[in-house]
Amino acid sequence: MSQYTTLAAQPRDRAGKGVARATRRENRVPAIIYGGKEPPIMIALEKKDIERKVHSATFFTRLFEITLDGATHRVLPRDVQLHPLTDNPIHVDFLRVGAGVTIDVAVPVEFINQEASPGLKRGGVLNIVRHELDLKCPVENIPTQISIDVTGFEVGDSIHISKVKLPEGVRPVIAGRDFTIATVAAPSGLKSADAAEDAAEAASAAAAKAPPKVAAAKAAPAAKAPPKAPAAKK
Repeated sequence: MSQYTTLAAQPRDRAGKGVARATRRENRVPAIIYGGKEPPIMIALEKKDIERKVHSATFFTRLFEITLDGATHRVLPRDVQLHPLTDNPIHVDFLRVGAGVTIDVAVPVEFINQEASPGLKRGGVLNIVRHELDLKCPVENIPTQISIDVTGFEVGDSIHISKVKLPEGVRPVIAGRDFTIATVAAPSGLKSADAAEDAAEAASAAAAKAPPKVAAAKAAPAAKAPPKAPAAKK
């Protein structure tokens, strides 16, 4: 379950690129709080308070309490703009969330007990199809990540959403489809060996079905020379 993280904010009176640049020069990050049928609020966050948090894998699943002018706003991060060169945050969007609200969240996935997967122990490769799951979650019960146990999975097995235990009240956004999250793929060496075995079996089967070869016909005897004509009498 997500825990609230507290952030202190300062108000921004005006929007615009010039004001945003001035805010960043003061080592603050421009941000906005919107939603909840209330007018948006422009704020500024201390760079040192937000910079490390935005690069966390769980940033978009973590609830924040932003204190501003004595009031507290419960919010969920929805978007972050990063500088193209430094990768530092230059703007953050927060959505107000109230008690009892259900919200769509992309939750990161982790795979546990990989050493207990026979397929991976044989050298198989965990092919991750979805690094995140789009889930509908109550705001009071947003998981920071979903742990998937791969114990017992063999080469060629697939991990579907139906095999994943989700927290109470949490369900996939995609309904009615047992989509694939990951597969245990064969390593290249094992694929080559299997391919060679398949080729040998196919050749043996083809040979067994082939008609028997017909023996070559014997060479015809050489034609006899015609009898010589009798010599003329003198």
